Amino acid sequence: MLDMGFFDDIVRVAKSCPKERQTLLFSATYPTGIADLSSRFLRQPQEVKLLEKHEDTKIRQRFYEVTREGRFEAVGLLLNHFRPLSTIAFCNTRQQCRDLLDYLKKQGFHALTLHGELDQRERDQVLVQFANRSCSVLVATDVAARGLDIAQLEAVINVDITFEPEVHIHRIGRTGRVDQQGWAFSLAVPGEMSRVKAVEDLHRFEAEWHALDELTPQGSGVMLPPMVTLQLLGGRKEKIRPGDVLGALTNDAGFTREQIGKINVTENSTYVAVDRKIAQEALRKLNAGKVKGKKVKAYFLHERM
Repeated sequence: MLDMGFFDDIVRVAKSCPKERQTLLFSATYPTGIADLSSRFLRQPQEVKLLEKHEDTKIRQRFYEVTREGRFEAVGLLLNHFRPLSTIAFCNTRQQCRDLLDYLKKQGFHALTLHGELDQRERDQVLVQFANRSCSVLVATDVAARGLDIAQLEAVINVDITFEPEVHIHRIGRTGRVDQQGWAFSLAVPGEMSRVKAVEDLHRFEAEWHALDELTPQGSGVMLPPMVTLQLLGGRKEKIRPGDVLGALTNDAGFTREQIGKINVTENSTYVAVDRKIAQEALRKLNAGKVKGKKVKAYFLHERM
């Protein structure tokens, strides 16, 4: 956050905190610039380093040389060949995000975008859908490269090679977390080879290059996300809890616990992921029934964005 334009905000927060306090800073990398910025907040800090590293097989990296015009097509080839249920595609600019999102939607992929122009409500709704597996591809700038912990994220695609080699490790570190494995694919046009070399030098590895013609569609058609997100108009203000929604869908509506995914309750709304096969019926029964003894209005979330 210190490195991504939030420095002034953090200064304002720090000034509002007691002078006598404990401050902790966590970072996957600690370049000199961050160390200099952090000195504004840390006094005689005790530094703790974790020496454990991922096994090389935890995150399997592959690099592909592409043309500038063929970059988006290469993203589609990767998605159709490896068929991950959950992927983050990193772009260097917001415009690149918007253009790739349009391309993927035209190809039939269920994709959303996350970048700095979205307001907090839009960001929250995008992340809810991606985290609960009702969106297959999240197209994002580097706002998603740090601090985003998505369970079962199967792949990361670097649509553009990052300008800052330190960011590469943050991007690919979104996958292969805890005891899971993941894919990290990087696309590079000839003019970006110096950036690839900078990544290799900093992280001390040799890029494994593959040819795009190795990629062939697997299965039939675009894979659909397994879940669909429903939005209920009512949240903590109405004293709704996750258990209330789960009860309405299982005890009252007759669905099984296995057909219900994550339930997120915010101040004014509740989001629940349901199995795609029961989505229409779950929506109908929620609107016809009650949650916590009260009638609620439910929608498919994507219809309201």
